[in-house]
Amino acid sequence: MLAYLLALAKRSWRLFVTVTKVMLPVMVIVKIADVFGLVELAGRLIAPAMALLHLPPEAGIIWATTLLTGIYGGIATLSSLPSPPDMSIAQVSALCAMMLFAHSIPVEQAIVRRAGAGFGITAALRIGTAIFYGALVSWACHLTGALSEPLSFDWLRGSEVIAADAGSPFIGWIQSTAFSLGLTLCIIFALVVALDLLERLGIIRRFTRLMTPVLRVSGLNADVAPVTTVGVLLGLTYGGALIIEEAEKQNFPARTRFLALSWLSLSHSLIEDTLLLLALGADIWIVLVGRVVLTLIIVATLARLTNRGGWRTVPAGI
Repeated sequence: MLAYLLALAKRSWRLFVTVTKVMLPVMVIVKIADVFGLVELAGRLIAPAMALLHLPPEAGIIWATTLLTGIYGGIATLSSLPSPPDMSIAQVSALCAMMLFAHSIPVEQAIVRRAGAGFGITAALRIGTAIFYGALVSWACHLTGALSEPLSFDWLRGSEVIAADAGSPFIGWIQSTAFSLGLTLCIIFALVVALDLLERLGIIRRFTRLMTPVLRVSGLNADVAPVTTVGVLLGLTYGGALIIEEAEKQNFPARTRFLALSWLSLSHSLIEDTLLLLALGADIWIVLVGRVVLTLIIVATLARLTNRGGWRTVPAGI
């Protein structure tokens, strides 16, 4: 038992070191930007666009960081903002869904391009879907009053732990940053344990069997559905690598690769990333069920459209 826990702890620590290399530079940059008033300026510039989505300006800053650096970078920005945004569960869920649909665009879409689909096409698909779904969720909940309960992010920043008289704003920031990183390590360890248990209990295998017919319904070739399922569950990097490998073995047509990679671009790492943002307070029906349903609709539509025009190639450089 001790050896098992030590193995999970070592894996968690490796993952933590990896994400810290993303989070810590973002935290430092946000702090420097705050000192020079750039965070407030960015908030004012983004405010009109976020207002159209019924989200606070800070949500735009968080999502913009997420687009470039990934989900952990977005969380780092959230925990480093000078004042936490006032958001309801609905707004947090909308923002988290946008983060899940579109994050780490430079890195992940480069993998997609290597696997055989256009960088620009799939990046635009992810960003456009994120904006549409975020607006849909936020405004629908606002008009109906659903999920209107406020959420506090003080626990993420450690405001209840850090003394108010830290002596210096920078000392307080260092303490807050250390608390946030320590909390991130705890969350990663909990995720690693949860994923390991799901694997040992066979739940991931059952989920894979359930997902394969759904992927086929969306128009995917039966040969590519299994490897796509791996990416859907574990991440675009894994799925993209598998599709690259299988495409070379089985010579998948361009349309098949485009549809599989479009699905992976929109919905991947359903377990780990979803659990991470559920910890922030997002609603599971919005960030998981709704996201998968919308992905199914979009990919099925793309399958119909590409089936009509004698689809032959997908420009990988676009």
